Amino acid sequence: MHPLEDALERFLARLVPSIDAGWEGATPDEIAEIEALAGRPLPPFYSWFLARMGRYMGALNFASVDFSPARIKACYQEEIEEPSPRYLLIGYENDPVVPMHTWYDLDSPSRGDALVLSRGIGDPLTQLEFETFREMLTWKAMRNFKVEVLPVRCEGIFKSDGDDVRAQLDRAIEGLGFDQPVPTGSFCGIFDRADAAMTCSVAPRNTPEQILFFDLAGDSVAALRRILGVIGKELEVEVETWHR
Repeated sequence: MHPLEDALERFLARLVPSIDAGWEGATPDEIAEIEALAGRPLPPFYSWFLARMGRYMGALNFASVDFSPARIKACYQEEIEEPSPRYLLIGYENDPVVPMHTWYDLDSPSRGDALVLSRGIGDPLTQLEFETFREMLTWKAMRNFKVEVLPVRCEGIFKSDGDDVRAQLDRAIEGLGFDQPVPTGSFCGIFDRADAAMTCSVAPRNTPEQILFFDLAGDSVAALRRILGVIGKELEVEVETWHR
C-alpha cells in the first residue's frame, strides 16, 4: 500500500473505528474493465479505492452517487454514446433532477490521483470540484463524522490580499496542533486535532486562489474564537454562520 493510502486508512479508522469492515472491494477483473474504459492506466489512488471499497463503501457511501464498477460499466454501455479519452466517469448520480455525475479529468494528474469534476452526460459544461479524489473522500468523511458532530460549528471565508491563501493558512495554524491527514494543494484543507476539526475548499483553478470557504467545529465557542483569532493574524476572517 502506498504511504498516502496507508495514512488515509488510519485516519478513517480514527474517525470511525473498524470502518473497513463495511467495505467491499472490486475484483481484479472489474478494475481491469474500468481501466479499459479509461484507455490508459488508472490513477494509483483510484486503483486503491476500487480494490478496497469499489463495490461498497460502507459508512463512506454517498447518498445518491454510485461509485461501483458495475454502475459505471452499465452507464458506458447504456448512456454514453461517445466516450471521452480525457474524462472518465467514476460516480453515477442517481438523482434525476440534478444528474451531475462525478468524473476524473485524466489529463490533470496530481499526487498519484487526478482532478475531479461534475458534469452531465453529453454536457460540455463542467464544474470543477477537487484536485484529487483522495481529497474529496477525506473532506466528506471529516465533515460527516467530525465537523458536523462536534457541539459548535461556524462557517465562513478566509481571504488573502494577493498571496496563496492556502499557504498563509498553513503558516497561521502551524502552532495550533492540527494534523493534516492527507496532502492537499492550494484549493483544499483538512485539519484535525482532538477538540476541533476544520475543512476548507474552493473550486480548483490554474493559479492559487485568494479565498477559501471554511467550516470549523470544536468543543466550545471560546475554543473556535481562539483558533480564528490566531488565523486572523495572517488572513482576513469572515464568519458567516454559527451553529450551536
